[in-house]
Amino acid sequence: MSRVRIRRGAAAAVAAFALAALPTAAHAAAAPAAGVGTRHQQQQQSETIRQIVLQGAVNVRDLGGYRTWTGGQVRQGLVYRSDALSKLTDADVTTVSGLGLTKVIDFRIPMEVQYDGADRLPAGLSPTARPVSDLGLFGTLVAAIGSGDPVTQEQMLGGGRAEAYMRDIYRTFVTGPENRAQFAATLRELADGRQGPVLYHCTSGKDRTGWMSYVLLRALAVPEETAERDYLASNTFRAAYDARVRAGLKQSGRMQNPDLLIPLQEVRQDYLDSATAQVEADYGSFYGYLTQGLGLDLRTLAKLQDKLVR
Repeated sequence: MSRVRIRRGAAAAVAAFALAALPTAAHAAAAPAAGVGTRHQQQQQSETIRQIVLQGAVNVRDLGGYRTWTGGQVRQGLVYRSDALSKLTDADVTTVSGLGLTKVIDFRIPMEVQYDGADRLPAGLSPTARPVSDLGLFGTLVAAIGSGDPVTQEQMLGGGRAEAYMRDIYRTFVTGPENRAQFAATLRELADGRQGPVLYHCTSGKDRTGWMSYVLLRALAVPEETAERDYLASNTFRAAYDARVRAGLKQSGRMQNPDLLIPLQEVRQDYLDSATAQVEADYGSFYGYLTQGLGLDLRTLAKLQDKLVR
C-alpha cells in the first residue's frame, strides 16, 4: 500500500471517528438540508442484513453492505459473523466452502468446545482458538440445568441475576486485558490486506461475536444506530431455535421454568449499553477504546477502512 493511500486512509479514519463520536443531536444539527437526512434514513431502511442460511447454525451473517458516515459502504464477502459451527451438515459445509474463507476464529472457551464440539469446516480450514471469557456463564448454565432443581435454578438465574450476569460479562469485554487482546488481534488480522475472508464466532454468535461486530462496524464509521441494529438482530435469527431449546428442557423435566434462560439467550440494548458505558468511563470515547484499550494505531485503522470500505 502506498504512503499516499495510507495518508488518505488515515485522514478518512480521523474524519470518520470525529463524526461518529458526535452525539445524535449534533448529527441532526450538522445536516446541511432536510433532504440529506431523509436520504440517510432511506439508506438505513434499505440496508439488508445478509444471513447465510444453514441448517446447523442459525446466526451466520455477512457484515458487508452497511453504509458509513463517510459515504462509503462496507464490502461484502470479507467478514462473516456466526454462532458455533460444530453442528453443520454436509450441505452446510459445502455452503461455507463457497464463502472462500481463509480463517475461522473461535471465541469460545475450552469448556464450550468440549461440550458442543469443534467446528465442522471445509477441508484445509482449521479454526483459530481465541477464547474470550464468559465469566463462567457456560459453567453456571451447565450446573443450573444439570441440577434439575427449580429452587436452585431460581436462586442461580432468577430475580434479575441472569440480567446482571450479562451486564457484567459485557463490561469485561472492555475491562479484561486478555479479552481486549483477543478483539485487537482479530481487528489487526481483518486490517491485513494479505488476509482473505474471515469468519469469527462464539457459541450463540450474539455476545462476544456481537461486541466484536459492533466494534468493527463502529471502527469502519458505520453509524452507531446501524451497528446497534446489527447487534440486536441476533434476537430475530435465534428466536425460534432458542424457543425450541426451552421447550425441550421443560418437556424433559430438566427445567420447570425454562423462561429463566431468556435473559441469557437474548441480546438486549442495556447489555450493549453496559459495555459502551464502560468504554466511556475507561477511555473517554470510542476512539480512545480503539487506540488505548485495543492498542490500534492510526495506520491499522486506516488499513481497516481501506480494505473493508469501498
